[in-house]
Amino acid sequence: MELASYSDFALRLVNSEEPSRGVDTLTSVEAVRALFGGNHSAARRATDADVTRFRSVRARLRAVFEAADDGDARLAVDLLNSLLMEFPVSPQISGHDFLDEAGHPRWHMHLADHPSNATAGYAAIAAMGLAFHLTEHGADRLGLCQAAPCRNAYLDTSTNRSRRYCSDRCATRANVAAYRARKRQEAGRGNRPEGTGRTADSSQTTAPSTRH
Repeated sequence: MELASYSDFALRLVNSEEPSRGVDTLTSVEAVRALFGGNHSAARRATDADVTRFRSVRARLRAVFEAADDGDARLAVDLLNSLLMEFPVSPQISGHDFLDEAGHPRWHMHLADHPSNATAGYAAIAAMGLAFHLTEHGADRLGLCQAAPCRNAYLDTSTNRSRRYCSDRCATRANVAAYRARKRQEAGRGNRPEGTGRTADSSQTTAPSTRH
């Protein structure tokens, strides 16, 4: 697994809550375990106590995205470094499930599960994955969806750094809203009562002639 792909752990955790909508799916140990995806051994270590701990880590990860989205790269890095120091990773060389044509392992770096508890393991992987993405692509590639009230986190991997929405659905919704707003504005201008505003013709005034 590419180290930058571990950033998906951060996205899954941050987007388990939508503060502006009052939505929070991280309400049970089952929800915590679901965040691990296919890593069943790590998920099994989760307990009810991890629900609160996961929420705390989630708030700190969202703060990283918020700082980056506001253009404050230094703050985003400081917040992420704080997480990296508190939740260190255990890197290992792995070749499981990746074989070349000759049947030899394709060696790659793997972030091992943290042995202490589920939160520490997940936070270490999420923070390191996000750190790799930030250093590889830049802090401006971390953003929050501009389709209000969504504000889900996303990682911009576009070639021209143009991403502004977390999904195609939000992009479509924002475009439709902008289109309707333009139509309302155009309709408002078209319904303006006569005698108000200045037109190209009426804006020209003719001064009285002083020639005899």
